[in-house]
Amino acid sequence: MIERDFAIEVVRRLREAGYQALWAGGCVRDELLGLCPDDYDVATDARPEQVRQVFDRTVAIGASFGVIEVIGPRTDAGFLTVEVATFRSDVSYSDGRHPDAVVFSSAKEDALRRDFTINGMFFDPLAGELIDYVGGKADLEARIVRAIGDPKVRFTEDKLRMLRAIRMATRFDFALDPATAEAIRAMAAQIRVVSAERIAEELRKLLISPHRARGIRLLRETGLAAELLPEIMPMKGLPQGPPSAPTGDLWDHVLAVLERLGPDVSFTLAFAALLHDVGKPRSLARTPERYTFHQHEHIGRRLASEIALRLKLSNNERERIEWLVERHQYLSDAPRMRRSKLKQIMSHPGIRELLALHRADALASGHSTDHVDYCEHLLQKWSEADLNPPPLLTGHDLMRHGIPRGPLYKKLLDAAWDAQLDGTITTPEQALELVDRIMKEETGESKDDEPG
Repeated sequence: MIERDFAIEVVRRLREAGYQALWAGGCVRDELLGLCPDDYDVATDARPEQVRQVFDRTVAIGASFGVIEVIGPRTDAGFLTVEVATFRSDVSYSDGRHPDAVVFSSAKEDALRRDFTINGMFFDPLAGELIDYVGGKADLEARIVRAIGDPKVRFTEDKLRMLRAIRMATRFDFALDPATAEAIRAMAAQIRVVSAERIAEELRKLLISPHRARGIRLLRETGLAAELLPEIMPMKGLPQGPPSAPTGDLWDHVLAVLERLGPDVSFTLAFAALLHDVGKPRSLARTPERYTFHQHEHIGRRLASEIALRLKLSNNERERIEWLVERHQYLSDAPRMRRSKLKQIMSHPGIRELLALHRADALASGHSTDHVDYCEHLLQKWSEADLNPPPLLTGHDLMRHGIPRGPLYKKLLDAAWDAQLDGTITTPEQALELVDRIMKEETGESKDDEPG
């Protein structure tokens, strides 16, 4: 584990220079949980300028907050890096996100200004000793996410910590400490001061977790969902199933879909699963036999687009989520669809995500997944050339055939393309014969009958 070895070496070098140095935060938590940390952070009593004197290659990524990045040897993935931060206390957080100033301090004071007890521990990798001023080890063993000290103070300092608490409880499948949860409920409306980008990043991490359904449930229970995703709130209580025999509500169905996506999913798929029926509350109607939700997929696409724009997701993320939401019922009749329609959607780069959404939706509803199995079989059977072959006919071919350029071109080219995908035509000559037939229907006479 070369990253771990380098993190030990950073501690050793600081110690040899006469400073305190300990692993800090998430890497300590992950090691105690038997997980491989994504990165290693070191806390020290050395000032930033002193850290830079100890190491040859450094970058000041937050020198005003006492953070220096130490650059190590190159690996196949790039240079190894470890962030080294000076023990500090934060003076105030007037913007509810960043400290106005810091005071360099001791290890204990540094631990007390951190967010959650399970993130507030230090570890001496040279002596193999845990340093725990905040009760993090006990909470780790009890599987609890607890704010350090007064949770309202911690959340007043940094409002994003409320969302991070939910995300961490989701990731590790831990319980929220009651006082911490109550503070989030009391302060949920203040999450709005956090930038959309930071909120979106926490939602990304939450939704790709295998425990994503529980995370969404916690967002609702703490009031954060109403602030961040108000569009999903009307799902609660919206009936599923026929009026005479309801089968639960839409909220429970959506959570069941999230659970059935599987452990390893993309953010766009998970977010689309959360929003796939978001249009139903606005399209609800009722007959004596059933509830109806006509056009809910199109309403849902518009709402998903508004949410993605509000969260400042990338254009690629937004477009994929919109497509998945609008198409989440599209393949239900796949075995009876024309091959041309099937091939066009199955050549889309998001088809694997769409099939995963269809499967999870069917399983959550107690329905058959035969349509998904059918599509997956065709994906194995059809090559790229089958799904998206070079067109037999182009606009230039129509011009050479004597058809003036105009609005009819799209209809002619689409018809030829559909017939090609259906396999009813296989040559350019057959495509032009099809065009002549359509032109005759459009004008009531063939091209050859036109007066010279």
